[in-house]
Amino acid sequence: MGSERRFFGTDGIRGEANTAPMTPETAMRVGMAVAAHFGRDGTIVVGKDTRLSGYLLESALASGLCALGTDVTFVGPLPTPGIAYITQSLRASAGVVISASHNHFADNGIKLFAGDGYKLPDEVEARLEALMGADLESLRARGSEIGRAFRLEDAGGRYLTHVKQAFSSRHDLDGLRIVVDCAHGAAYRVAPTVLRELGAEVIALGCEPDGTNINDGHGAMHPERVQEAVREHGADLGLALDGDADRAVMCDEHGQVVDGDAIMCMCARDMALRGRLRGGAVVATVMSNLGLERSLEEVGLQLVRTPVGDRYVVEAMRAGGYNLGGEQSGHLVFIDHATTGDGLVAALQVLSIIRSTGSPLSKLAGVMTRFPQITRSLRVARKTPIDTVPRLARAIREVEAELGDSGRVLVRYSGTEAKLRVMVEAADEGSIDGWIDGILEIAAKELGTPE
Repeated sequence: MGSERRFFGTDGIRGEANTAPMTPETAMRVGMAVAAHFGRDGTIVVGKDTRLSGYLLESALASGLCALGTDVTFVGPLPTPGIAYITQSLRASAGVVISASHNHFADNGIKLFAGDGYKLPDEVEARLEALMGADLESLRARGSEIGRAFRLEDAGGRYLTHVKQAFSSRHDLDGLRIVVDCAHGAAYRVAPTVLRELGAEVIALGCEPDGTNINDGHGAMHPERVQEAVREHGADLGLALDGDADRAVMCDEHGQVVDGDAIMCMCARDMALRGRLRGGAVVATVMSNLGLERSLEEVGLQLVRTPVGDRYVVEAMRAGGYNLGGEQSGHLVFIDHATTGDGLVAALQVLSIIRSTGSPLSKLAGVMTRFPQITRSLRVARKTPIDTVPRLARAIREVEAELGDSGRVLVRYSGTEAKLRVMVEAADEGSIDGWIDGILEIAAKELGTPE
């Protein structure tokens, strides 16, 4: 991401709602830029999560689109992967999601999908950013050329039908008791409905959005709610989604968390056994646990690593012809079923394996032994390239030499904050803190800390 980028970060534009850059003025300029780039033909799909500020930004964005003569199709609150699917199925020119994902309700964001349902590449976002600052007056529509706005009333039903196709038609969920926490977010209707229609007994949490409670003590960022409910109700498993439902964290029948790495591991091994894993590999980020890599190696599979960010995972999957990838945090991409991370699709893949094998989730998750992993951060005054800071680079190499094949060290800057992040994973958990302390001490001297 180049230094000239003012608005677009690693996942669209994000910030506190009604404060720069997430103002209605910015949203309108985004709408105008999207219209200018994609043209007046077709329609632009606009969806959102359940945040109060969604109304504010949705209206402003649509105004910018219509001002340049582009039509808008509103789909209302719908999971991010659902908006991507609707964009693709309607053959729309592009799709816009108004959401800040797992963030607090006061934040909001704008992320974009191309007509094929995939996130826009960096060069297109850079073009849109340039258009946001350009003089677009000459492109304003007049009279009957002004864009129109429509509402797709059955968007939720269309997405629900699509998601159910990701579950094996040979099985059902009869007899399973499932806790699902929707974080008071975009999946509050569709997630419990999908699971019930497939036959499960559903205990639903976080399904009463009021505009200000999204992600508040619920969902993928707070799996303790699902863990507690699974134990309380004697459920077979739990599913926690985040605010826009592109992320899923599960827990087994004992209430133990099953994260994205474990889900990718069990699904990859099952898909490979059935001849459905393309490329003999899984795509994950540099943050995925070494235990995932080792478990895949046991059955002759590889782990392809990318920088942090689900968009980079998808780009690598498409480039290499792989059909399974994701992040430890729960962004899981089953590209045969979805063009982006989809928490419901991921959960249904796990449920398909449970039904076909008859094994509980705890046994399935046991195929991966996790290496102890600790990440700590340091606020820095400057983000100097690490390999150009000799003392820091040398300290990292020394830790790597001590670890050898028994662990990993990863030092990187945050993409959104002035922070250096240091992650160490090793079989010897007792040594990790010391290694991290040594790196952070040198980093503080070499990179400085803010006043």
